[in-house]
Amino acid sequence: MPKLEVQELSVTFRQPRRDPVHAVRGVSFTIESGETLGIVGESGCGKTTLSRAILGLVPFQGQVCMDDKVLDWKTNPSKYRKTLQLIFQDPYASLNPRIPVGQALVEPLTVHTKYSKKEKEERVAALLKKVGLTQEDAGKYPHEFSGGQRQRIAIARALILEPEIVIADEPVSALDVSVQAQILNLMSDVKKDMGLTMIFISHDLSVVRHVADRVLVMYNGQIVEEGLTEEVMNAPQHPYTQQLLAAAPTLDTRQ
Repeated sequence: MPKLEVQELSVTFRQPRRDPVHAVRGVSFTIESGETLGIVGESGCGKTTLSRAILGLVPFQGQVCMDDKVLDWKTNPSKYRKTLQLIFQDPYASLNPRIPVGQALVEPLTVHTKYSKKEKEERVAALLKKVGLTQEDAGKYPHEFSGGQRQRIAIARALILEPEIVIADEPVSALDVSVQAQILNLMSDVKKDMGLTMIFISHDLSVVRHVADRVLVMYNGQIVEEGLTEEVMNAPQHPYTQQLLAAAPTLDTRQ
């Protein structure tokens, strides 16, 4: 299983006649094999941009290494697509409404593998079952599913190539609270079954506390605190982390 290392990663968006936007500023961290790393911070702090840069979806400065080898997204991006995958934030926008979900799942297999048609169908059916759907669902279109079911499909699509590292970008933020626990439990089960290494991005501290072994806190494009999840949550050192925890909703009515 691979170890992922991010070294001094920065992302700057330049706009005509406007000041450049420094979305990510010199971020460095390492995630060990089999670990779940949580990345938390308010909206706009650079979490999603960081995830897309790691996967080569936006231009960046710095390096992303896997097992001490630099990932060359510019010249050979397809080489790493089977190893690293992304679960997008919005299950409504991340699925093509014009094609059945079975076709959406088969497409990565067609591009990146030499499986026969029968092998592809068997792989799709098995993965749909793993995420709590049925083989018959392969013929349906995204609009025929609920939000939770669409996110299950998005998870299946990310897993179809059997990656080793998965980045989950706010995978439950667009879902009802009643559905969030189901998806989180599903992701936990899949991680154990497949031996995944996972980066879990969220603004919800309670979710990150539930799923992450270690946590990074981002503010204004930078990492301001890092540590074991329980240590950061129970004894935050940085003022911004303290403010985040203080602002989190609670059922405690005592003043």
